[in-house]
Amino acid sequence: MAEPDLLAGYDEETRPIIAGMIAAEQRALAARKAALEDCECREGMFPNPGRRRVLVAAGSAVAAAMLGGAGAAWAQAKAPAGAVLREVPADPTKEQGAPIAEDGGYGSRSQFETATRWRPNIPATTPFSSWTMSPLDQSYGVVTPSGLHFERHHNGIATIDPARHFLFIHGMVERPKKYSMADLKRFPSASRMHFIECAGNTLTEWKQPTLKTVQGTHGLLSTSEWTGVPFATLAREVGLQPGAAWVLAEGSDAAVMTRSIPLDKLLTDGLIAYGQNGEAIRPEQGYPLRLILPGWQGNMHIKWLRRLEVSDKPYMTREETSKYTDLMGNGKARQFTFVMDAKSVITFPSGEMKLPGPGFYEVTGLAWSGHGRVARVEVSTDAGKSWSLAALQEPVQPICTTRFRFPWFWDGQPAVLQSRCVDETGYIQPTLKELVAIRGLAGPFGSIYHFNAIQSWAVAADGSVSNVHA
Repeated sequence: MAEPDLLAGYDEETRPIIAGMIAAEQRALAARKAALEDCECREGMFPNPGRRRVLVAAGSAVAAAMLGGAGAAWAQAKAPAGAVLREVPADPTKEQGAPIAEDGGYGSRSQFETATRWRPNIPATTPFSSWTMSPLDQSYGVVTPSGLHFERHHNGIATIDPARHFLFIHGMVERPKKYSMADLKRFPSASRMHFIECAGNTLTEWKQPTLKTVQGTHGLLSTSEWTGVPFATLAREVGLQPGAAWVLAEGSDAAVMTRSIPLDKLLTDGLIAYGQNGEAIRPEQGYPLRLILPGWQGNMHIKWLRRLEVSDKPYMTREETSKYTDLMGNGKARQFTFVMDAKSVITFPSGEMKLPGPGFYEVTGLAWSGHGRVARVEVSTDAGKSWSLAALQEPVQPICTTRFRFPWFWDGQPAVLQSRCVDETGYIQPTLKELVAIRGLAGPFGSIYHFNAIQSWAVAADGSVSNVHA
């Protein structure tokens, strides 16, 4: 059967963007396959298959030489990102291990772990204005390692000396303040687990199944523990004037990213964060200071935060007028659609994996909602004709990804797997048909932002898994 034209129906400006994302995913798949062991029965089945995996960059011939201890080949080999390359002994019980603190005092991951983010190389982006996708199919639990958290940048990653960084709070306040990082860390802190999802997550999937893997379709999602000062604490310090209703948040990057934020949201659960997963926020996540707005679209979580200006009205910045608005089917656009609605996705089995044969499998994935806790997740193995409850991994936290699991005995016949999230407000994750009926397909990708339709993975009789619309 002929391959579908994935670029059909898109205009000349949008086609290169779609093509670039497809190409980036294909490169990532090729690199991953190069790292797999030579065993057809397990190829593609698990995120981290096999005990005899070789390095992505080394190639099979070099890897074979490496395992044999060939010095020249070893010198040419390259460790995966975040790892230290070491020679692998035939029997680790017969040879002394690596020296303690050889990594310089900051731990590295195993050279056999190759999960990385990937960036689309497309005409509409540059290495300074683009995004990277988190490898959800290779994740465990709900926390995203800081080094694998997705990225979205508009003019590069700012390099900031925290000793010279300040947060200004001014505008409609009684006592304008200038806070150093040391000042902020003296306030009582809070630590909370929250997801961040880019409003453009899954944007390629409106019209037809386009990207092949869950990293490609849903990889603009990550979860971290964020630590910092609640905005409400600082608001009491500066004193809010009567009529204050909005706050302009501004970043210190070269894009000077700005967004208007309702004051009520900031007072409810806004966090001025300096910590991520037990350490300082990473530079690509906004070091030394990031605004966290739980459950709201990622663009509003201003990185490299330097200024909060209180006002009685929104500022109508570029990112809330020409961008990050939702074009509807009738040609009108929705503005200020902040909350990321309930959504879920199966991460195993998912696109480009291959089940080795009939038998028992644990279907697993992630569910989340910007409105609060996940109340339940249902799984279908027959394209939505029937649904069964999945088990939720405890604790189920508000505005945080929740891991779900579902036992499935595959009989070897073709199947279509889906998951459906219901949050504590009663909102039910829609089908694609239901979502398009409301939003239409008037945008460049069909639409762009806030795609939260049910994802379908088709399992063929040979065990291969692919992205489909069902």
